[in-house]
Amino acid sequence: MSLDRPVTPDPYTLLPTVPAFDVRSDDVVDGQPLADAQVADKGNTSPHLAWSGAPEGTESFVVTCFDPDAPTPSGFWHWVVVDLPAHCTELAVGAGAGDDSLPGEAFHVRNDVGSLDFGGAAPPQGDQVHRYYFVVHAVGESNLGVDADASPAVVSFNLAFKTLGRAVLHGTYAF
Repeated sequence: MSLDRPVTPDPYTLLPTVPAFDVRSDDVVDGQPLADAQVADKGNTSPHLAWSGAPEGTESFVVTCFDPDAPTPSGFWHWVVVDLPAHCTELAVGAGAGDDSLPGEAFHVRNDVGSLDFGGAAPPQGDQVHRYYFVVHAVGESNLGVDADASPAVVSFNLAFKTLGRAVLHGTYAF
């Protein structure tokens, strides 16, 4: 049985418009169901992501995974990686395991699962199909100005003012 609620809009169309650049994955196909590896109780592993064409002036990147379809007013943050260096254009499978798997001074902020890593897809059983937006944000500063104690909402707020470009890829999942 599906919860009776409207489909939420693509959250990134609600933000200030910035140039798009390319993101691809060996593990996530845009608009298609996620592989078991990206599901919480099946693999719980962050996917491979690679990006190119970031705008001139990019000094760092932030990578996020957000589910706008969670049955909460604020959606659900599954992954937030901050301050990836500008020379980083790829994260390997499993880079979301913890800060030790990230390049340079990059770090995770606590996701809505409550951990400092990637939290796989886990929508309520019987709920609608959920969308998982994997987004690479090009930032015009070498660091976003937050620390690991920041919430994903604070990271997102800072990104609203510091994002030079955005690359978006989304998968889906439902039990």
